[in-house]
Amino acid sequence: MVTLNQQTAADLWKNRADRVPESGGQLKLVTLNMGPQHPSTHGVLRLKVTLEGEVVRQVEPVIGYLHRGVEKLFEDGSYLQAIPLTDRLDYVAAMHNNYALVHAVEKMAGIQVPERAQYLRALTMEVQRIASHYLWMGTFGLDLGAVTPFFWAMRDREGALGLMERMCGARLTYNYYRFGGLKNDMSPELIRDCGRYAKYVRERIPEFENVFTDNDIFQMRTQGVGKLSKETALSYGVSGPLARASGIDFDLRRDDPFNPVYQKVNWKVITSNRGDCYGRYLVRVAEMYQSLNIIEQIVADMPEKGDYLAPEVGAGARQHRVKGPEKAEVYGRVESAKGEMGVYICSDGTNRPYRMKWRPATLVNLAPLNDMCIGQKVPDLVATLGSIDIVLGDIDR
Repeated sequence: MVTLNQQTAADLWKNRADRVPESGGQLKLVTLNMGPQHPSTHGVLRLKVTLEGEVVRQVEPVIGYLHRGVEKLFEDGSYLQAIPLTDRLDYVAAMHNNYALVHAVEKMAGIQVPERAQYLRALTMEVQRIASHYLWMGTFGLDLGAVTPFFWAMRDREGALGLMERMCGARLTYNYYRFGGLKNDMSPELIRDCGRYAKYVRERIPEFENVFTDNDIFQMRTQGVGKLSKETALSYGVSGPLARASGIDFDLRRDDPFNPVYQKVNWKVITSNRGDCYGRYLVRVAEMYQSLNIIEQIVADMPEKGDYLAPEVGAGARQHRVKGPEKAEVYGRVESAKGEMGVYICSDGTNRPYRMKWRPATLVNLAPLNDMCIGQKVPDLVATLGSIDIVLGDIDR
């Protein structure tokens, strides 16, 4: 063990390139590592932060700690065997992952999805969106020091998880979608309970608004913090609530419908020109109300009869035989809770992909973090990162 005396330590600091002259007496720039175990980074994300005092001068996200090589694993099995792998990506909204893959394969193979199956899929998508936004709202409150809303969010999210457990037997990794439809049908009672859950959530969201929306502390922590201009957002290609909170009027459910049901129900794309953490909060809360509108209309308009799975595709082992044309390429995308989730597939004519590439919304949305944080304080960095709504399983893959 080597002990440095006072003079030696002073000499070491004096020789550092990032010191101001001795008369200044303080460190000019300091590099701080936040994560990959820090709770505010929402998983195994490392932020390499350059600080001047407590002012952020640069943020470099360091990713890859959760990399599992999922895209390579996609190539080692049939298209059907890839569905469970998608559950482990954005594990907060696994239904959306399932949908992205089956939508791309159906587009490639020319599979037509029955009307009832389309309605059921849209229903699961919006229940999942509610669950995802609830988790974001609760954890965002924790990032800002508010503990109670997290317990409220977990309480209300439980209803969505219970519904999805009844749909497919799982609460987190669902493996529910199949090519041409779903693994199994939903009972009339379950569909009605989805409508009841929507009514319950509609009565509960105002609790969060009472705590957050007009709260002076919440407003000071979020208004004008993490600004992302429309031009910067477009240059990075961000999507989802992050983009819509910066004034980008784009939602795949409307602009590139992956499910025709979204054109049959009345709902609105929510946007804001604020471009800050507060605007992202407002957009997500308003989106929850829109999801409730969609759920209620689907429950009311659900076809009583019809197939939940395309008969020409079939179930069981027949799903393993689904394949695309030789030397074909396809890109399928859906509007997940966090933005555009896309799947690129290169087919060689067999029942397994020659190449599959995942386009995670959260990886792209994390890219402008540095632009959003320069000039802010460290607590503002925590708030800004939380407002993006990232999932490291989706980013690292």
